[in-house]
Amino acid sequence: MVESSVLRGVEKKIWFAMITWVSDNIISSLGFTTDENYRKVKQGISGLRLYTDTFDLAEPFVASMIDECIEFVGAGFKPAPTTTTTYTKLEKAAILSVAEALKHTDINPFDEQVIFVLSTTKGNVFMLESALNKIYEPEQLFLWRSAELIAGYFGNKNMPLIISNACISGAYALISAQRALESGKYKYAIVIGVDMLSRFIVSGFQSFKALSQSPCKPFDAKRDGLNVGEVAATIIVTQKEESDLQPGDIVLTCGAVRNDANHISGPSRTGEGAYLALRQVCSGINTDELAFITAHGTATPYNDEMEAIAITRAGLQNVPVNTLKGYFGHTLGGAGVLESIISTRSLKDRTILKTHGFEAMGVSHPLQIVTQTQPTTRNRCINMLSGFGGCNAALLYTLVK
Repeated sequence: MVESSVLRGVEKKIWFAMITWVSDNIISSLGFTTDENYRKVKQGISGLRLYTDTFDLAEPFVASMIDECIEFVGAGFKPAPTTTTTYTKLEKAAILSVAEALKHTDINPFDEQVIFVLSTTKGNVFMLESALNKIYEPEQLFLWRSAELIAGYFGNKNMPLIISNACISGAYALISAQRALESGKYKYAIVIGVDMLSRFIVSGFQSFKALSQSPCKPFDAKRDGLNVGEVAATIIVTQKEESDLQPGDIVLTCGAVRNDANHISGPSRTGEGAYLALRQVCSGINTDELAFITAHGTATPYNDEMEAIAITRAGLQNVPVNTLKGYFGHTLGGAGVLESIISTRSLKDRTILKTHGFEAMGVSHPLQIVTQTQPTTRNRCINMLSGFGGCNAALLYTLVK
């Protein structure tokens, strides 16, 4: 039995059931397991580095990228015996991440009570370059085919859910997994957040003048743009009765998506959608229990300012704030899954991670930006995500005591 209600007044106001972690995994430039990634982040190690002459782009950029040739082979990836398809880097990374997460469970992935949920913003968009279409199936350009290949690798026959909603995709995928579990049709949901970089993606951000040629500086006075990153992150979740929760369990207590439809690419100057999402997930809880907020924190001038306004409007300006972009870059459709894993792992570790790259306050509404990794005794945290089109999401996690 838990010490007190995990939901504390929010369970009757929101449809969320008590969804708990079973297992997780992260594949990134920092490593191929959650433990390795978390350990390096806690040590202050960043996976960002400068790339020149990459993707035949003349302009250099800073990013975190996975070395496919060395690490995927070393991780033992093998194609499924039932297919002749050549898997893309994105598909291989997703499959490896799921396989590693499953290793720590007794879940049978081809059970009809298991649903796969894929979060990605771009999928195999690199296949738009015509020369590459000779290597892969033409249909692998479509998200449904990648999802089918990933789930099919594990023998799962259910139609996967595909979430592609800009940079809140990972958070929305977790919400969608909750809905699927609440329906009673499934016992487990395997949520995968994955995106790999390509000429299309990097040149697109460069055309916006949004990329920095140095490691990003979230919320800093000298921030000048974001870095992009690659990741395949997996969270396996299930539904539990409150009486079955055990100390140390992580519960996705509540979540919200709010779209202020401000602009196709620019965030709201008043932080409207982010504020509304924060207000929803904080409804009915004592905010003094919040250990930290992991903000989207892309290090672009408008995003960080918008989040500072939204956090202040929600009355959370005294809660410690960090962001993980200085370690992994912006991992697009993988961000919500990756950052949920790192945030909840630090909550279990009773640790608040520092914001890599921050030095001096650069937003108009001062926040409690975490500059040094520090201990905490509190048992809740919030993850914030924002994306193109004015979409915003917030997730509230609780560590069962």
